[in-house]
Order: sequence, then C-alpha cells, then structure tokens
Amino acid sequence: MHSSPSINDQLIMQCEQFEQLLQRLQQREYHVLGPTVRNQAIVYDTLTSIADLPKGYTDEQDGGSYRLKQRHDDAFFGYAVGPHSWKQFLHPPITRIWRAKRDGSSFHIAKEDKGIPKYAFIGVRSCELHAIAIQDRVFLQGACTDPGYQERRQDLFIVAINCGQAGGTCFCASMQTGPRATFGYDLALTEIVDTRQHFFVVHIGTELGAEMMDGLVCQQASPDDLQRDEQIVACTAQTMGRQMATSPVELKGLLARNLEHPRWEEVAGRCLSCTNCTMVCPTCFCTTVEDVIDLAGEETERVRKWDSCFNLDFSYLYGGSVRASAKSRYRQWMTHKLSTWYDQFGSSGCVGCGRCITWCPVAIDITEEVRAIYDSEQKE
Repeated sequence: MHSSPSINDQLIMQCEQFEQLLQRLQQREYHVLGPTVRNQAIVYDTLTSIADLPKGYTDEQDGGSYRLKQRHDDAFFGYAVGPHSWKQFLHPPITRIWRAKRDGSSFHIAKEDKGIPKYAFIGVRSCELHAIAIQDRVFLQGACTDPGYQERRQDLFIVAINCGQAGGTCFCASMQTGPRATFGYDLALTEIVDTRQHFFVVHIGTELGAEMMDGLVCQQASPDDLQRDEQIVACTAQTMGRQMATSPVELKGLLARNLEHPRWEEVAGRCLSCTNCTMVCPTCFCTTVEDVIDLAGEETERVRKWDSCFNLDFSYLYGGSVRASAKSRYRQWMTHKLSTWYDQFGSSGCVGCGRCITWCPVAIDITEEVRAIYDSEQKE
C-alpha cells in the first residue's frame, strides 16, 4: 500500500512481511517472545524468526490430557494455549527483592542490575489479553503499585492472534473473553491458511502498531478477506470444548449462595492440592516472601515467589492454618476466582482459557463444578 497505515486499518500481510515485522521489532531492541515447541508442548520463549513458531502443529486437550500432533497445513498459530501464560514475564515466578553482603562487622545492600528488557509478545490470545488486563488492575490500579510489574509492562508491544480453532478445554466464549481480540493490542492477526494461500488479516490497534507496519508491503483487506476473518472467529466461538453454566456476573451470586453445598466435599475427595491449577492460571497472583542466607553467612537475599492458596501454609496464622482441609482450600480458590474477585477488582478472575482443566492431574473441571451447583439450585 502507498499511504501510511493508521489505527483501525485492516491490511493483508504475507508471511514474508510477518518475518520482516519480527526483524523490525528486534532492530527496535525488543525482546521478541512467542510460541515455540519444546518438551512436547507449545511454550512461550524467545523468537528469532518465524521459523521458531510451531508451524504445522496443533494440540489436543481434555481434562488432565495434553498432546501435540501434526496439522494438515502449515498454520503458525493452529493450536489453543499451552501450559505457560504471559504472566511469567510480567510477574515472574521468582523475583529478588534485595540482596545484602557482609562488610566486616556491618553489611551493605548490593546494587541490582535489573536489566528488564523491552518485551514484544507475539501470538497473544483474547483470553490472555483479558488476563493481562486483570493483572494490570491488581498490580497497577490499586492503592499500591508494583514497580517491577510496571516497568515490565510499560513498553510492552503486543501482537494478538484471533483464534482459528477452539481447544478441548476452552470456554472463553461463555466468559465473554474471546475468541476475538477486541482491546489491549498493538496489532491483531487472523491467520488464513488453505491449500492455495497463507496470509494474515492485520487489525491495527495503536499508533505504535501503525508505525511498525509502515514500510511493509501490505494491501488493504478486501471485503472477502474480512468475511473470511469473521467466519473463522465465529466458527471458533461455536466449537468451544467447554461452556460455563451461566454468565460471569450470575456466577458471583450463585457461588455466594452455596458456600456449604455438598459438591465442595465431593471435589475435595479428588483434589490433590498440587497447585497445578494456580500455577498455570494466567490471573492468579499470590506470592510468598523468603529470606535466604548462604552457608558462610556472607550474603543474604529476600525473594518473592509464586504461591498458591492450595498450600497448607498459605493461610497459616499463629496456631495453625485457617484452611486446613482440601475442601476449604478448593472452595476458596473457586469462589475467589469466580465470585469475590468482583468485590476486589470489578470482574471475574477467570478468562476461560481452560488451562486449569487440562493440567489438573485428576481432571477436575471448573465448568463441571459450577454446572453441578447450578443444576442442583435449578431443581430446588
């Protein structure tokens, strides 16, 4: 195209231009991160070119089950979501708060070389954009701001991907968080691939996104291209692997009314309190703080680590744990995620990505647990 692109433009980008976009981001000193295949899973890691993307791969997901398999085409983003979320980069699993070294009979605080990179995320799903927005409210919009999160977040460049297929445990449509990216991105792509062609419909969301596209040889998307875009995303919405029994807003009252429901005891009999669901969740943000000293007594440090409400020590107060049973811990997690999160942050804490279902070793399904409580209430 001859004129410079601008916000809300919808363009056609070929794979060659997609490669040029990644190179342009690297030249602007972005640390480019995106999906790649490692250890028989699709994870987020450094990208140097589009050759690092999971071309030709898809995933099969169900409760407690995840498998990679080959597709019948060369789609770069023909999968749902893997075990990792973008949270690991904005809210790292382990963060050193400070470090001190012995200095004779005293000590000094060692200077930290933070070296926080400027990130570019490639292939962010709509559910993950909602998750990032939730963590923004947690870390940036409350009474206290997390400076580390703020620094990682402020220069973030996001290339979203509109979902071309639903995973077996996805339920973002019923949580009103997908499958189309509607906010929070610089560029949003819809991948179109068949036996004859392979290209992307690009939706420009910000001035920075338009600047990154400027100079790439792209054409305006035609009405036929935009129709194919709409059809792909609509088909994804209609083929979700899971569905929540009721709307996100109605969930708040449903769970608040059923804190003593017998279903909590039933699910506790299966729950291992392994914390997998909270570790893979893109919105869980609980942490603990540990002080560590080396054996020689010369250096000490304080670190913040991800924690989980499924850990017995998480709710420990003087005299014992407030939530000593698996029942109370599971109920706390699910009611906070789907109900009392509204009281704190004004939205649900669940974005329907389905990771907690896929990566639960005993296949506990949050949508099934809600359905059981919902159905029993409807019968009364």
